[in-house]
Amino acid sequence: MMNDKSLEIDLVERTLQPENQSFEPTPTETVSPASEQTQPPKESSSYQWYVVVICMLAYILSFVDRQILSLMIEPIKADLMLSDTQFSLLQGLAFSLFYAFMGVPIAALADKKSRIKIISVGIAFWSLATAACGLSKNFIQMFLARLSVGAGEAALSPAFYSIVADLFPKEKIGRALGVYAIGAFIGSGLAFLIGGYVIGLLKDVSFVALPLIGEIKTWQLTFMIVGLPGVLLALLMILTVREPARKGLKVGQDGKVMKASFKNSIAFIKMHRKTFFCHFIGFSFYTMMLYSLLGWAPAYYMRNFGLDASQTGYILGLIILIANTSGALFCGWLIDFFSKRGYSDAAIRSGAIGCAALIVPSVLFTQVDNMQLSFALIFVAMFFSTFPIPASAAATQMLTPNQLRAQVSAKFLLISNLIALGIGTTAVALITDKYFQNTVMVGNSISIVNAVAGVIGTFLLYKGCQYYRDSIKLEKQANQHNA
Repeated sequence: MMNDKSLEIDLVERTLQPENQSFEPTPTETVSPASEQTQPPKESSSYQWYVVVICMLAYILSFVDRQILSLMIEPIKADLMLSDTQFSLLQGLAFSLFYAFMGVPIAALADKKSRIKIISVGIAFWSLATAACGLSKNFIQMFLARLSVGAGEAALSPAFYSIVADLFPKEKIGRALGVYAIGAFIGSGLAFLIGGYVIGLLKDVSFVALPLIGEIKTWQLTFMIVGLPGVLLALLMILTVREPARKGLKVGQDGKVMKASFKNSIAFIKMHRKTFFCHFIGFSFYTMMLYSLLGWAPAYYMRNFGLDASQTGYILGLIILIANTSGALFCGWLIDFFSKRGYSDAAIRSGAIGCAALIVPSVLFTQVDNMQLSFALIFVAMFFSTFPIPASAAATQMLTPNQLRAQVSAKFLLISNLIALGIGTTAVALITDKYFQNTVMVGNSISIVNAVAGVIGTFLLYKGCQYYRDSIKLEKQANQHNA
């Protein structure tokens, strides 16, 4: 692939239209002349990374809250009388449905209003919803609680992705997103470790009596323990983080700044339809592999090697904390490495490499009889499974103008979560329930889903590299035309 360092562009003066297309903001879609925009103050490096870290902590809690469910699969299935398919709906569709669809209107607000306030409200909401999962008495109540968790978490990533592009120069965005992404895997690891500890601690206790609530099962108490601390983090964020000045606003030929609107975000995506098709669908199938590992690996080890929930939580928790966090940081470094060397497709290129490398270990870890070898393979798989989070976010932010970043990110998360969580995790369960008709065969189901998703994801991301470079060229030509 060509080294196209000469195609790097100034994100501060982003524009959307090629020479032969009209993409003018209407009078009702403008906010202020470019000349009236003040130069934003430069934030200190320590404060920039403080914002990243506190958002990473929120991401940690979000993944603890969403992932804790998979470790408690057996007691929840027994108490609520669920099949694997019903459990997969709680784990995937119930969460992803509102996480995906609520992200779009929330992101529209994030492109116009205070992103910090939106994130803080979202943290508090999903934390309370996680605690509410512990009050569920049947499938419907748990499904509604999981919908609420997804709705709250939809406020975090699109708003943060918009913020990070205002805080860091392009050559540092990859590392910032890599640090943020490790929150997902620290959260997943802690979910297994905390869940395993609590389950082990209370394994001889059938019920716990709480004031006002009464007697509840130990798995219900676990939801409350991991859910409520998020309310404190929401308060810390609103008190210590200020809304950053927006940079890279799109200015039309008339000197007016384009309004952040749904219509304009759709127009931008259509203008780069080939790029975004490969980006959205390719990273969605890549992420499907990640969620099949996080969602069904505990069940595989408990059903095939006789591990209990506590043992599984400790082992997988440590693997995720080491392999996934190092993988996310490596991906961020790799994006910046390619970017500094002039590759305008740095983020898509990194994603394609990671997806190709993930196929073999994610398929083989369930096909070996030796437990130690299986854990070694899943360690490698977990390392490469982290790439889609920083890579997909970096690709979006480097191409999209400021006032559309959150909305374009939300549309990606809408598609990605419907495919990866809504379809991917349920596909594993359906293959197990309907084809194999044996819960012990869940490992084969994981391998089938990962093999198919890996091939599709790698092909689309490979093709997407060229389309992404073409989009960068188009944007540079438009900048020169309007200069």
